[in-house]
Amino acid sequence: MKISEIKTILKADVLVGKQYLDRTVTGGGAADLMDDILAAAAKGAALLTGLTTEHVLRTARVAGVSAIVFVRGKRPPAQIIDMARTHAMPLLITDYSLFIACGRLYIAGLRGLDGSW
Repeated sequence: MKISEIKTILKADVLVGKQYLDRTVTGGGAADLMDDILAAAAKGAALLTGLTTEHVLRTARVAGVSAIVFVRGKRPPAQIIDMARTHAMPLLITDYSLFIACGRLYIAGLRGLDGSW
């Protein structure tokens, strides 16, 4: 699934990375515990989270995540947005809850990478 499809399905706004909307994600996962991200095979995935800290971005980069979607309309601080821009990490925001956002993506065909997220 392309990031542009995720944007449409989640009625999301793009904070960073409009030029990367044609990237394909290999699956999806949702977590607020970054250790869970590192423990799963997240390479190429879309990460959905309610956390807006620098730790999320750093963990996503280490794990090889393709895009981060912040749920519940949470907007990360300017520092995180700038850091994502520097590292070419697409950031999206949706008003949906984590549960609803995951369900919408699952119904649309996006699957978890290994079932552990």
